[in-house]
Amino acid sequence: MSFSQKVAVVTGGTSGIGLAVAQELASQGAKVIITGRNAAKLNAAVETLGGDVEGVQAEASDLADLDRLYGHVKAKHGRLDLLVANAGAGEVVPLASITEMHFDRAFDGNVKGVTFSVQKALPLMGAGSAIVIIGSTSSIQPGPGLSVYGGTKAALRAMVRGWVMDIKGSGIRINILSPGPTDTASLRPFLGDKAEEAIAYLSDRSTIGRIGQPEEIARAVAFLGSDAASYINGAELFADGGASQV
Repeated sequence: MSFSQKVAVVTGGTSGIGLAVAQELASQGAKVIITGRNAAKLNAAVETLGGDVEGVQAEASDLADLDRLYGHVKAKHGRLDLLVANAGAGEVVPLASITEMHFDRAFDGNVKGVTFSVQKALPLMGAGSAIVIIGSTSSIQPGPGLSVYGGTKAALRAMVRGWVMDIKGSGIRINILSPGPTDTASLRPFLGDKAEEAIAYLSDRSTIGRIGQPEEIARAVAFLGSDAASYINGAELFADGGASQV
């Protein structure tokens, strides 16, 4: 695989899976633009990545921010070859504790943000370009307290199946890469007080016997976004060590 001279946008690229994806694409020659909400974190990520990587401060669910992002891409590069819609977040909230604020925050970030990140990218994309949306195995196996988060990711699956029909004939591919639990800096805070116990349980569920590493997820994303996956469209690939098959 090679992304030499290709232009890629990675939303939410300042940490975790997004940062690893940006690193992988840059290592393969892509001109990478990452986004993030926090200017300090964005600048630190750009410095860490080095090379041909730049940052644009943007909130994926803010349509004005997206217009500014893609305006920058158009002005500087004239096109977009790959969009990795990674920005989003989840919270562990059991049914009895779900609030309207929690619900709206999840769907704004994970569904609205992805929808308009994709929609507004399309005018810059042509035949042979690709979109990879970061989903989650929670779309089919939400654990306790993950019903809303899992619901947002399941919504993306349904939407992608419609979107590939909406853009049929354009030559643009859209796929979902759904990671299982991944050893990012945010995983333990997300899991809370019993994080190590939870990680041991999740590792045991994996047929490989461990949780994933961000670099492994990044390589799977790069595959779906590359010419090597030129006949894969409207698919959801689970990168979870086989846990969703158990």
